[in-house]
Amino acid sequence: MTQSPLTTAKSRQYFARATQVLPGGVNSPVRSCQAVGVDPIMIDRADAAYLWDVDNNRYIDWVGSWGALILGHRHPRVLEAVEVGLRYGTSFGAPCLPEVELAELICHVMPAVEMVRMVNSGTEATMSAIRLARAYTKRSSIIKFDGCYHGHADSFLIKAGSGLATLGISSSPGVPAELTRLTISLPFNSLPAVEQAFKKHADEIAAIIVEPVVGNAGLILPAPGYLEGLRALATKYGALLIFDEVMTGFRVAYGGAQALYNIKPDLTCLGKIIGGGLPVGAYGGRKEIMEMVAPSGPVYQAGTLSGNPLAMRAGLAQLKSLQNPQTYGELSRNTQRLADGLKEIADKATIPLTVSSITGMITLFFAKSPVDDFSAAQKADTALFSKFWQGLLCRGIYWPPSQFESAFVSLVHSKADIDDTLTAAEESIAACCE
Repeated sequence: MTQSPLTTAKSRQYFARATQVLPGGVNSPVRSCQAVGVDPIMIDRADAAYLWDVDNNRYIDWVGSWGALILGHRHPRVLEAVEVGLRYGTSFGAPCLPEVELAELICHVMPAVEMVRMVNSGTEATMSAIRLARAYTKRSSIIKFDGCYHGHADSFLIKAGSGLATLGISSSPGVPAELTRLTISLPFNSLPAVEQAFKKHADEIAAIIVEPVVGNAGLILPAPGYLEGLRALATKYGALLIFDEVMTGFRVAYGGAQALYNIKPDLTCLGKIIGGGLPVGAYGGRKEIMEMVAPSGPVYQAGTLSGNPLAMRAGLAQLKSLQNPQTYGELSRNTQRLADGLKEIADKATIPLTVSSITGMITLFFAKSPVDDFSAAQKADTALFSKFWQGLLCRGIYWPPSQFESAFVSLVHSKADIDDTLTAAEESIAACCE
């Protein structure tokens, strides 16, 4: 495989139009590709593990709608569910059976979730979970972790990952200083830092919110005993433990990271995979906590499109398709094959590279040593990553356009897709070494 220039005239033309009517030409910052020094390609269509841009260039897709499409694009079972739903109607603004069925499935698979509220995005889920935790504990402060991204609600835009890390923004204008004082941001994987925060603010901290596997600063795994330690500290000091599994839910295991690590959080936030590619979010947990949500209790939260029948049907179809016991073994093998290949390339390279992976997720860091927190991730060479990413794109590989994002492996990525990606990666890294 050799690098060949892409024909992207239509992409450039359409993106120029987009910049006139959309801030930065996009509706989510990382998509702008500013971090990798190019204008974004404009996608026209997708199928299975592939994307085609408006100039008809084909790419192997390792973004997968940022993790939502674990079955790949246009999976027949998901399409069929949506097509059936279209015949019944796109939105009711009233209760419907699919939302009940999806809630029942989630509660069955995740024992920590006894009751769940459907919403429309991961941001809405985490924002609502924090409000609920504050009401339940009658406390105001929260603990989050540097580099973890929990959506764009005000409370979370302090030392956050994802687009903020990509664009070098540590906080955001428009967030009142008074509110930032209620958020304590600590280094990930440091239990002493959490213990110290509780000793100093024990009666103020309502909750710990954490990505159990960090995916928004690049992929960072929890150290052995870390999640267990968070569970113990939250219990000791009377705070709630919230797992943000918007990314990891039904990806790293069928029951999410909480099943993989055998930890029972008080509240769980979900999104992405549970919507089958349609906009969705959810938060749930112990019944005594969730019954505080209106109309059962006084904590208000509402949404016109919450429990949208199309999203519920698509999510149900995707989750049911993942129930085969062999599914996650296959996903793990696909991920490991890609990770092993990248590690072999990294071992030969004359530039610093390290690979982090878990079932369904992977990051190639341009860093000297394994990355175990956001501070280590920030030491990665983003200029080299930019050059690498451009090399991949020109070779037909669509990798997340940021050093601080995870790539996502799907069940439809073939051995040939992985081999082609590894060839492209080796050539791109060789070019970076020149």
